[in-house]
Amino acid sequence: MEQLAEVLRRLHFLARYSASKIETVSRKNPLLLTAWLGGVLFCLLASKTQAQDVHQLAQAVDNHYNHLRSLQSDFTEIYRGDGPERVESGTLCLKKPRKMRWEYRSPKEKLFISDGEVVWFYMPEERQARKTALKKLDDLRSPLAFLLGKTKLEKELTGLSKVVDEAPLDSRNTILRGVPSGMAGQVSEVQLEITPSDQIIRIVLMDADGAETEFRFAGWKENLEISDSRFQFTPPAGVETVEGELGP
Repeated sequence: MEQLAEVLRRLHFLARYSASKIETVSRKNPLLLTAWLGGVLFCLLASKTQAQDVHQLAQAVDNHYNHLRSLQSDFTEIYRGDGPERVESGTLCLKKPRKMRWEYRSPKEKLFISDGEVVWFYMPEERQARKTALKKLDDLRSPLAFLLGKTKLEKELTGLSKVVDEAPLDSRNTILRGVPSGMAGQVSEVQLEITPSDQIIRIVLMDADGAETEFRFAGWKENLEISDSRFQFTPPAGVETVEGELGP
């Protein structure tokens, strides 16, 4: 956190002064020394306050999602990396336990779906469906399925802190950042934009290679009655089935 870094800089500066130097400053201008030390204490207080704010916000988000049974939202996925920016959109459905359905509609139709055990990635245009076990999945979309599990942001994201150098989509929102556990080497940082009602409306995943994938969510609908059949998939006739790693 920037406040903590400022505290450390000030304390390091103080440590470099000998006792005689400090005594000289104190004797010549006691108000200057008092103001300087007051600044150190203010930064310490601000750092502690921000840590408390982050902890409280993380707990509020945990409580919000841990009490839900299902979620549905429109989404926009934006990829920034080598080549032109790629923008896709569709509808996301989540349901306990670990069920998810990413239904892409633009610019091309495709389906990323899991019944909690098996994951399918289907592209109608290519007449191919890829299949793998959820536990083997290494995909940026899969962590969202666990929002309806036992969410604990401070455990999933180490070094959780507020983002102060970037503006949220809505000035009323707060952005948190942290390093994701269990995704070392793939994702270097995750940012979550959170509304005053403790909903996550944006997730930004920063790859170790510098690429960035952003998910924006709109129109969250909570605790809808969603049939389990919405999370099941049977390849249409004539579609090739490939087992193993999924496509993009």
